[in-house]
Amino acid sequence: MSHTNFKPTLRLLDATMIVAGSMIGSGIFIVSADITRNVGSAGWLIAVWLITGFMTITAALSYGELSAMFPKAGGQYVYLKEAYNPLVGFLYGWSFFSVIQTATIAAVAVAFAKFAAYIFPSISEDKVAVDLGILAISPAQLISILVIVILTYINTRGIKSGKTIQTTFTLTKLLSLFGLILFGILAFRQDLWNSTWTNAWSLQSRTPSGVLGEYTTFAALGAIAAAMVGSIFSSDSWNNVTFIAGEIKNPQRNIGLSLFLGTLIVTVIYVLTNLVYLSVLPLNEIAGAEKDRVGVTAAQVIFGGAGTLIIALMIMVSTFGCNNGLILAGARVYYTMAKDGLFFKKAGSLNNNDVPGYALWFQCVFACAWSLSGKYGQLLDMISFVVVGFYMLTIAGIFILRKQRPDADRPYKAFGYPLLPVIYILMGLSFCILLIIFKPEFTWPGLIITLLGIPIYYGIRKRV
Repeated sequence: MSHTNFKPTLRLLDATMIVAGSMIGSGIFIVSADITRNVGSAGWLIAVWLITGFMTITAALSYGELSAMFPKAGGQYVYLKEAYNPLVGFLYGWSFFSVIQTATIAAVAVAFAKFAAYIFPSISEDKVAVDLGILAISPAQLISILVIVILTYINTRGIKSGKTIQTTFTLTKLLSLFGLILFGILAFRQDLWNSTWTNAWSLQSRTPSGVLGEYTTFAALGAIAAAMVGSIFSSDSWNNVTFIAGEIKNPQRNIGLSLFLGTLIVTVIYVLTNLVYLSVLPLNEIAGAEKDRVGVTAAQVIFGGAGTLIIALMIMVSTFGCNNGLILAGARVYYTMAKDGLFFKKAGSLNNNDVPGYALWFQCVFACAWSLSGKYGQLLDMISFVVVGFYMLTIAGIFILRKQRPDADRPYKAFGYPLLPVIYILMGLSFCILLIIFKPEFTWPGLIITLLGIPIYYGIRKRV
C-alpha cells in the first residue's frame, strides 16, 4: 500500500536538531589544520570561522522567507523552481543527487569509519579488505557503506525513527562539544596563548616547520577563499530542514526559527572550539596535525592518554547523527522531483510508514558508490563551490519573487532585507571567483557535473 501525504510530526526542537545535527560532522575536528596552513595566524583562523558563520546565519535568515512562502517538501529545489524556472530547479536537484548530498553522506560516513579505526584498528583505512585490481577497498570503506545502509533502513521505518536518532545524537554531540570546550578552558596555557596572539593578523602561508612567507594582497584573498572551503563544508547542510517542510508542525514559523537557532548554535560552538585549539596547541601543531586530525591532537593535550579514545567516540557520535540528518532530509528532494516528472517515478511515492522509501534507497546506492572513492578532501572541495553557487541563486530568488509576486503571502520576511541578502551574494560571489582562480582543479569537476544536468533535463522533458 502506498500513501500520498506526509504527516507533520516534527516540533521546533526536532527541526533545530536537524539543522545543527546535519551541520556538525567531522569537519570541526579536521579542517582547522588546512585553514591554518592557508592563513597562518590565530586571528585569521578565527576570522575564517566568523566569516563563514556570518554567511551561514545570513543565508538561514533569508531562507526563512522562502520556507514560509513554500512550506512543503523539497525546500531549495522548490524555491529555485518557483523563482526561476523548472530547469534551474532541476540543475539543483541533479547536483544535489549526484554530488552535494550523496557525496557529503559518503564523506561523513568515511570519516565515521576512519575514527572508528582508533578503537578497532582492524578496520583501518590503511588496510585492504577487497582487492579488485583497479580498485582496492579498505575495511573503512566497507564500514562507511554499512553505516549508510543501516541509517537508510532505519529512516524507511518512518519519520519517528529518524527523528529519535537525530535528536538523541545531536543533543549528545552538542553536550560533548561543550564538554570539550569546558575541559579545554581548564587546560588553558597562558604563555602559549600570549605567544600565539602576538602576531595574530599576519596573513601568511604556514607549514608544520614554520611560516613560508606573507602573501601579496591578491594572493591573500585567494588564501582566505581556499581556507573557507573547509569551514563552509563544515557549516553546510543547514538547509536540510527545508526539505522536510511537509513533516514539520507549523512550518511557516518553525522552519525559519529552527534555521536561525541551529546555525547560531553551531557557529558559536565552532568558534569556541577553535579558540580551545589555540589555547592548548601552537599554530605549527595545528597546521601539522597527523592526517589533519586537530581534534585528536588537542584532546591528547586536554585529556592525556585517554584523549584519542574520547575524541574518536565524539566524532563517531557526531558523524553518525550528521549522516542520519542528511539521509532523512535528502530523499524528500528526490520525492518532489519525481512528483514533477524529473526523477525516477518510484521515488515519488510514500511507503506504508509515510516516508519516500524508494527515494531513500536510490540515495543510498549513489552514496555508497561515492564511498568507494574514499577521497574526503576532494569531495569537500568539489561540494563547497557548487553549494555556495546555488545558495546565491536561491537568495537572489527572494528579490525576484518580491518583484514577481508582491502580493504573495509572506508570514515571515527576510531579516535585514535587502542589505543582508546582498552582502551574502557579494561574499559568495567573491568566494566562488577566488576559488576558480586559486583552486580550479577542485572547482571545475563540480561545475561540469552540474552542467551535465542540462542535456539530462531536456532528455527527460522529451519523454514526458
